[in-house]
Amino acid sequence: QGQLAESGGGSVPAGGSLRLSCAASGYAYSTYCMAWFRQAPGKEREGVAASSYRTGRTFYADSVKGRFTISLDNAKDMLYLQMDNLKPEDTAKYYCAATSSTYCTGATLEEAYDIEYWGEGTLVTISS
Repeated sequence: QGQLAESGGGSVPAGGSLRLSCAASGYAYSTYCMAWFRQAPGKEREGVAASSYRTGRTFYADSVKGRFTISLDNAKDMLYLQMDNLKPEDTAKYYCAATSSTYCTGATLEEAYDIEYWGEGTLVTISS
């Protein structure tokens, strides 16, 4: 049974940076596509970024391209999301997700395709 545990959330002013971390256990995450999602209060869940260690391909939501960077550390079983130039509209609870697909695709973010495990989330608040 896979487990994912996020950390690194917090409150920063607009223009600031945060780095989210996701510790994976009980799961061969390096074989599969991993992703970050977020959900703001009163809004639907949104796919943010996805990456497969095996292929090296990354996918980003248009709203975060150029500001967020997803990365994987296979040696440490960690997934990261570096978030720069944060905006108030980035305020949300961020979730780490592991899929059962080797390859990430646009559907990973658009449809939460093949998500096998979810973390419990970490809250990010950006003040204007």
